[in-house]
Amino acid sequence: MTGWGSPSGSTALGSTLLGTTTLWAVLLGAGFGAGLWALAVWAHPPRPTLGQLLARTLDAPAEPENIGSPGGRFARLLGPLIVAQHRAGLPGARVAADLRITGTPVAEHLARKALLSLAGFVTPTIVQLLLAAAGIPFGAELPLIGGVVFAALGFLWPELRARGRAAEMRADFRHALSAYLDLVWITLAGGAGVDSALTGSVTIGQGWAFDRLAGALSTAHLTRVTAWTALRRLGEEIGVDELAELAGSVSLAGTEGARVRASLAARAGSFRAHQITDAEARAQSATERMSLPVMLLFLGFLTFITYPAIGQILNGL
Repeated sequence: MTGWGSPSGSTALGSTLLGTTTLWAVLLGAGFGAGLWALAVWAHPPRPTLGQLLARTLDAPAEPENIGSPGGRFARLLGPLIVAQHRAGLPGARVAADLRITGTPVAEHLARKALLSLAGFVTPTIVQLLLAAAGIPFGAELPLIGGVVFAALGFLWPELRARGRAAEMRADFRHALSAYLDLVWITLAGGAGVDSALTGSVTIGQGWAFDRLAGALSTAHLTRVTAWTALRRLGEEIGVDELAELAGSVSLAGTEGARVRASLAARAGSFRAHQITDAEARAQSATERMSLPVMLLFLGFLTFITYPAIGQILNGL
């Protein structure tokens, strides 16, 4: 009869424990690989087909309250978390303006926040389980604290990314708006009317900014509203105050017959001066950041030179 204390019983017990540990390691490895695959698919999603894009456009909800049922795999999977964030007042007005100018759907933004928060929260726990399976003990407090910290970072990262992209796109839009003002001013100097100058000048430029301007003017023509009203709405929608100011200047010409050509020329010059000032400020900031590595290199070289002398002095005391 073979007992647990015999050599054969110990061998059987060791084989069982080894098999269990191997099974857990395989399961954890498969789960970790599946998580990495999910993150890779989220970072680089496959290009949807034309039928999927049309279906997504037709099935898109008209009201923000229906944000829990948009298209997309992650949005459908994380629907309850998206609805909870929306009921909590997310995203805010500023973030919503950033999403509008970048063309990011609100549901996709909230889905990213929820997904990154969950991934950040469970990642330290997965690492702890992998270390425990490898025989390396690890406390339970640090994974919990790390999970909370990573979840907070994952929750804030989409907003920071959207804010940075929106700032770049607003700067590009202001450059395009300055060129558009020059075109409008030249067209007005040629004897064209205000509406024809606004509509004709936008067809000359290229890029997404001119496309947004052309879309706003086309919407104004279809809905029978004035062009400056459409430009003001576009400025409020994407958060570009200069466009609203331009709409105010153009509205004077449409309602009071003011001489708008000189006003637009002055405003175009003001835009260019403001852009030059911003470019100089960015260049100065970049120059200051470049001096930091040189300073650190100098401090390291100074430490390398003085360390032997200081060591000898300390050893001689």
